[in-house]
Amino acid sequence: TLILESLVPALIASAAGKPLPAHVRAIDAPGIRQVKLIDATPIGVNVRSTVATYANVHDELRKIFAKSADALEGGWKASDFSYNTGRLRCPVCDGTGIISLDVQFLPDVDIPCPACRGSRYSATASRICHVGPNGAFSLPALMEMDIDQAIEAAGDIKLVKQRLEILQSLGLGYLTLGEATPSLSGGEAQRVKLASEMGHGQSDAVFVFDEPTIGLHPLDVQTLLLVFERLIEQGATIIVIEHDLDVIRHADYIVDMGPGGGEEGGCIVACGTQEDIKKSPESRTGAFL
Repeated sequence: TLILESLVPALIASAAGKPLPAHVRAIDAPGIRQVKLIDATPIGVNVRSTVATYANVHDELRKIFAKSADALEGGWKASDFSYNTGRLRCPVCDGTGIISLDVQFLPDVDIPCPACRGSRYSATASRICHVGPNGAFSLPALMEMDIDQAIEAAGDIKLVKQRLEILQSLGLGYLTLGEATPSLSGGEAQRVKLASEMGHGQSDAVFVFDEPTIGLHPLDVQTLLLVFERLIEQGATIIVIEHDLDVIRHADYIVDMGPGGGEEGGCIVACGTQEDIKKSPESRTGAFL
């Protein structure tokens, strides 16, 4: 409530020069021009959205494959490699990679397309190869690779490698390029959204993370903390709504809400550095820290 329903709307209004929400009396945020909420909401509902398209590498790959000797010989253009509208998309599933079966009295059942086996492409596309330093591979084969494998295979394609390395640094090296984004977990969705924000100055930005550690292994939490450090190095301000003690321990400043949850909460119990929270006799968080 404090962050998502009060601070974020107030920051957005302040940055746009508009009146503050009625319940916010004042806000002091000099130099802040943008607020970026990184939450766990799914990335789209369209099965045509994949990790490769969302990471903005698929268009680049289509251009590269259109320049290959096989494509030039067959007269294939970059547009033909689109699994949405291109001539090389699978004609059976129309480039979705799945077939929906209408089962009477039950919800539809999705199965991998029997023609392309989920690759989204026709057999012709599998015969068009890009030859790199680590061998030759087709676009359907590349889309079936995970990010770690794709970086190795496509190491000569500079822009693709750079964008995939950002996802890898966020601990997402196990995702396949062709994985549909609606199927990602909340934590994965957060980090994929974050990838587009990495690598450039963020001194005028506030990032708000809503429970980013839900479902994460403790080692993934450590990766997430390194990501926070990288954003801070780029000048960003980070606000995290969180219960995980490892994340709380790494905070520069803590606002402890409570003293309990639900009707027992809603008060600022303590605020300050970790040492300040520890010294507060009212803070239950401080006792655990």
